[in-house]
Formats: sequence, structure tokens, C-alpha cells
Amino acid sequence: MKDFSGLRILVTRAREQAGELSAKLRALGAEVIEFPTIEIRPAADYGPLDAALGRLDSYDWLIFTSANGVRFFAERLEHSGRDLCGLRARLCAIGPATRRALEALHLKVDLMPSQYVAESLVEAFAAHDLAGQRILLPRAALARDLAPAELARRGAQVDVVEAYRTVIPQQAPALARQIFSAARKPDWITFTSSSTVANFVAAAGVAVLGDVRVASIGPITTATARQHGIQVTVEARTFTIDGLIAAMLGLLEPQAEAG
Repeated sequence: MKDFSGLRILVTRAREQAGELSAKLRALGAEVIEFPTIEIRPAADYGPLDAALGRLDSYDWLIFTSANGVRFFAERLEHSGRDLCGLRARLCAIGPATRRALEALHLKVDLMPSQYVAESLVEAFAAHDLAGQRILLPRAALARDLAPAELARRGAQVDVVEAYRTVIPQQAPALARQIFSAARKPDWITFTSSSTVANFVAAAGVAVLGDVRVASIGPITTATARQHGIQVTVEARTFTIDGLIAAMLGLLEPQAEAG
């Protein structure tokens, strides 16, 4: 298997989340450039989340769509003086990173979709009767409404509450100019969410990418990239960090010689 020796790879994840991807790329020989396009901040108004925590025992399901959602939910719960001892709701995690965040709190995950996107999350509930079920979904301030809308259509009462916000880091435009004005540009850029794409474009524009190869973590991220006029070179088959790296390595594999 080839590695990334001699290649410069740009990581656009939030600074506190970039470590895993950056470390794995470096272990495979890459020169990693971290360019955070997202800054994670607390919710603008914790009123709705606090109110939901006050009636936590009324929910049948808690759905978490990111490790950040778990983190801020847990922090706010601790701030409220409550705990999870009396929790009766079942837990759904959208993917393995979110699952690990819940398990770190000694919580059992009851449901996880086969693919880590909203469409698959809805499919995961197909075997469950949601009529009259109360569902709490703590998430980012701006997120897709597909999952809560579809679950509500199936009879659930879904409370969507803001647990945190994502914004573009103030220094992102200046950092972009520094990176892309250098004598050597990155060889690859990795996008791990639609937000990383949109925020990168806002900070740096599309033209700077030029011949830079683009790796996308999944179809939703790819669709957002294309909407901004970005050509995606590879898309992960499994929508995880490991899947993203595997897709990039796959492109570097030498083609079999014709017999």
C-alpha cells in the first residue's frame, strides 16, 4: 500500500477535532497543514436545552448527531445539577465517534445507522413504532432538518434544541492567504462536513484550490462542494475518518498492469 510521503494535506476540521485525522495522516507520511474552518462555541441561548433537561424523563429517545452534541449536552446537564441516573430514554448515535462519546459517559447506545448521514438515521428507525414517541435532538444551531421532519411525519414529537454553534474562525481568511500564497500549495484538502466546505469557501474562495485534490467524507459533503463549484476527487465509501483516508490511499494505489 502506498502512503502519503511527500504530500501536503490540508485538514479543515475544528482545531479541537483535527487531532485524530492529522495524526493518522502524519503516521502515513503526510505533511499536515491544519486550517480550522470551524470554531465550536456554546449555544446562543440555552433556554430550550435547559427546559428539555428539566423534562428529561419524559423522552423515549435521545438522538445525537455528533460528538459535540454529546459534549455540550453533558456539560449543560452537569451545570443544571441533574444527572442521567433516572434516564429512561433509549439512545441513538449517528456514527462511531458519537457512540464513543456516549460510551465514555457510561451510556449504552441502542441504535446506530449503517451509514452516518441523516437519511440512514431515519431508516434505522424503520422497525420502531414512533407514534406518540417523544424524541430529543440536541444539535448544532444550523443543521439539516431532514431527520426531525421525517421522524415527526411518522408520528413522533421531536424537540430540536440548540446545544452548540459553529462559526468561521476570525483568523481563517488571513491563514488561507498565508497557506495558498506559499511557493508550494497543498496537494490535498479534506472536507469532513458541509460546514467545512461552506466555511472554507467563505474564508478562501474556490479559485485557490486550482490543482489541489479534494477528498470528501460522504455524499452530503460532496453535494455541498459541488454546489460551490468544487470538483471532488474522491469520496469515502464509509463516512468516517478511516474511510476518508482509505479513499485517498485508493487513488494512490498503482493501477494493475494489463496482462
